Amino acid sequence: RTAPAQFTFLYKRHGKPKQQALSDSEQQAQSGSKPQTRSGETTRFQFVITKRLCYHAQYETEPETDTAVQVLTWRMAVIHQQFRTRGNGCPGVHTRGITRGIMRGIMREAYLDNSATTRCFPEAAELMNKIYLEDYGNPSSMHHKGVEAEKYITEARRTLAQILKVREKNILFTSCGTESDNIAIIGGALANGRKGRHLITTKIEHPAVLEAMKFLESQDFDVTYLPVDEKGIVSPESVEEAVREDTILVSVMHTNNEIGSVQPIEEIGKRIKRKNPSTLFHVDAVQGFGKARIYPAKWGVDLMAVSGHKIHAPKGIGFLYIGDKVKVRNLIFGGGQQNGMRSGTENVAGIAAMGLAAKMLYQDFDREIDKLYGLRERFIAEVGDIPEVQVNGPKGREGAPHIVSLTVPGVRAEVLLHALEDKGVYVSSGSACATNRPHLSATLEAIRLPRAYMDSTIRISLSGMNTEEDIRQASSALHEVVPFLRKYTRH
Repeated sequence: RTAPAQFTFLYKRHGKPKQQALSDSEQQAQSGSKPQTRSGETTRFQFVITKRLCYHAQYETEPETDTAVQVLTWRMAVIHQQFRTRGNGCPGVHTRGITRGIMRGIMREAYLDNSATTRCFPEAAELMNKIYLEDYGNPSSMHHKGVEAEKYITEARRTLAQILKVREKNILFTSCGTESDNIAIIGGALANGRKGRHLITTKIEHPAVLEAMKFLESQDFDVTYLPVDEKGIVSPESVEEAVREDTILVSVMHTNNEIGSVQPIEEIGKRIKRKNPSTLFHVDAVQGFGKARIYPAKWGVDLMAVSGHKIHAPKGIGFLYIGDKVKVRNLIFGGGQQNGMRSGTENVAGIAAMGLAAKMLYQDFDREIDKLYGLRERFIAEVGDIPEVQVNGPKGREGAPHIVSLTVPGVRAEVLLHALEDKGVYVSSGSACATNRPHLSATLEAIRLPRAYMDSTIRISLSGMNTEEDIRQASSALHEVVPFLRKYTRH
């Protein structure tokens, strides 16, 4: 009764709800008789859809958008299929959330959003549980419990230092990659502000970097934003040209979180130090660590940020590599932990789990990376025959082994995301760390993707836990839902 005019065509397609038939169904259910026949199921389906449309129109979805129309149309078809499959037309079926609740129970899941977060290694989770329940001491305490807790931190720091081929004292534990980036950029700029006020970064950085740069601009720092090519790569020559006598910091990410472009970090580091040896070089390696061999000290990198939950460790833990003799102002004050650089009781369980996860990732590294590249190329090949679909960013082994940026013209990314979700496939419509509000992707703008395509791009991201069956499931789902959703695109 309350559905807006925008949904009139949906009512026409599926018919108005037959209230009398529904009453008969309710009477049968109350009297204990058998469910209705196939025609009764259709009647019940029509009632459910009417109710669901009204609910979405009133509380959840903006009815004027193509997104609303496509999402609701798709979910109507899914609900209908579920009723047919279950053979249940009884009015007692709870329909809110049916596309998530029921489907989770009857369909395998293919989690392909590993750039947003990864499933924790069971070994890492077990280690955390042991620390929480047994070795729960404060690492600053002088008694046995504190000493045992401190050992976990020391071991994790040693593991990470060995992987990066740096000194243990160069590792500063933080709460996440964003904090690591902020300490590096803001702390680095504030500590070296007397040498100059100029900073350099690229247009495709993570918001953790770009927002920190915007803050520094408000503090009278001058920031240069460098462009990238159509593959999302910044030219080392352009970085060198932008470095000035008063440039105090350059920030370039290792691996882009949306399209998987990998920057020539070693070459950029050499050119920066050649032009101005006192300029700090910061690298956001949140998407690169665990997917590439990275040696910051050898490459001229002074500051490097890493996040735990991207490498099968828990959320809430990360670290920052700080090179020898690099000046960074601390931003958190208190008890003076970690040599005064980051006060606050250390997250012992998270630190230990991150150290273990990193160790596991790099134990059989080459084989795992080959596996990821194989899964990535297989997925690209299997979806290549969907009309007009295109892959953004570097091809083959030029890019990251775990990220695929896929543009599907004619279908909104949000709509496609939910349609795949109803098929048990989980992907992202962009950076999950920055999609809590609608916006155009700075990365897609930077690689000059047509504006009409920006809202039709999803990200598929893999991990070592993914299998060929996940790829088949995702490909099959795309082949099914894309033609269906394109039928309801406004031209």
